[in-house]
Amino acid sequence: MESSELYHIKQQFHLGAYKSLVDLTLPDPSSPDYTPTLIYKARAHIALGSSSAAAALIPADTENLALKSVASLARYVGATGDDAREAALEELRDLSVEIEGEDGEATSWEKGVVRVLAGTAFARAGEIEEALEVLGAGNDTQNLEAVAYAVQVYLSISRPDLARKELERAKRWAEDDLLLQRIEASVGLATGKDAYADPHSFYAEQLANPSLSSPHLLTARGVARLLRGEVPAAKSDLEEAVSQLGGKPDAETLAAQVVAAGLGAKSGDADQLFSKLAAEFPDHPLVVDYRQKEALFDELAVKFTVPPLATACA
Repeated sequence: MESSELYHIKQQFHLGAYKSLVDLTLPDPSSPDYTPTLIYKARAHIALGSSSAAAALIPADTENLALKSVASLARYVGATGDDAREAALEELRDLSVEIEGEDGEATSWEKGVVRVLAGTAFARAGEIEEALEVLGAGNDTQNLEAVAYAVQVYLSISRPDLARKELERAKRWAEDDLLLQRIEASVGLATGKDAYADPHSFYAEQLANPSLSSPHLLTARGVARLLRGEVPAAKSDLEEAVSQLGGKPDAETLAAQVVAAGLGAKSGDADQLFSKLAAEFPDHPLVVDYRQKEALFDELAVKFTVPPLATACA
């Protein structure tokens, strides 16, 4: 059974309170909480874009498979070339094979971490089938974090029906804890069930916790408010998220601001924000989709022949 301290750390990670986690003081190395805390702290660094800081936390000579998988994910995220990225992916593939062996000494917890981090890397690399396989999608893996990532993968490829199946399957064995509620909120955002009431309520409830500071939650509630047509309130959430991020919005917050500005009266604001999003996060789905549609429009425009002007009959 995990300690109350570790439980709180896990909840902070699941709610996106990454800044709090990177500032954590690690427990004594002899504590059973040491390795899990170290992994959450390293993963928080990765989530904030500091893969080098994450890698620096992991002992180079570790034999712990969970720690190895964090180091490999950090190398993948921080890689600047295709060869380095592929090498990190191969490390994660090897670890995924290793945890399936019956002779291995890895605990079920270590195996779960490997599955989640390998699945994360494969999804980022566009290897969707490989990601879903290692996450155990379609099976009762009884690893709720793996379910959460599988749901996100399905939502990223516009398959909310399969995401819903994963959620319903998990409800049969998982306790009704915060992560399960977060999964349901994500599915609710994608499907629009009950006018987005459930995700809006979930994010609002978590933000009411005075001990939690999470720009991720503010952005999520801002998105829910946008979908509900509450544009001024959404903009307020997004502005507060940017403030908590030190004035430099992350990709998800900036993309939400683009949409919010586009729903306002000043289209120039949306254009300016989109230019910033495209420059800083060129691989963001909103940017990629826009560029694809822009190219398609240009292609069709070239083929379009303007008909001659009609002339009046004498």
